[in-house]
Amino acid sequence: MKFNPDVSSSRRKSRKAHFAAPSSVRRKIMSSALSKELRGKHNARSLPIRKDDEVRIVRGKYKGREGKVTQVYRKKWVIHVDRVQRDKSNGATVPIGIHPSNVVITTIKLDKDRRAILDRKDRKKNGKSGEDVEMVD
Repeated sequence: MKFNPDVSSSRRKSRKAHFAAPSSVRRKIMSSALSKELRGKHNARSLPIRKDDEVRIVRGKYKGREGKVTQVYRKKWVIHVDRVQRDKSNGATVPIGIHPSNVVITTIKLDKDRRAILDRKDRKKNGKSGEDVEMVD
């Protein structure tokens, strides 16, 4: 059921908004799940993917491969992972695009901005855990 009159539930408009999204919005959409260890450590389920993160591919032809993210190609909605490439007929090697939803982040490249994002997510989760809530008769 639709609750917000300002948001369209039209499939056509949703698809247009998705595929015509600017780079800043694509960053958020191109998020990947965190591994079980990172999920427990940082109290977050997913994070926008970034160059130099280490990932494990969990779906598709290259399932099981691990490597470092060499490029986040927002225009094509894919990431390029180290050593996931194929040879062209002329002998050149080209990286294969992997959708970020098909990978799990195993190592996060942390800097102060990324740490702030994780702290914010952690605070949000801990705030929802029911602190300062009392049942009154």
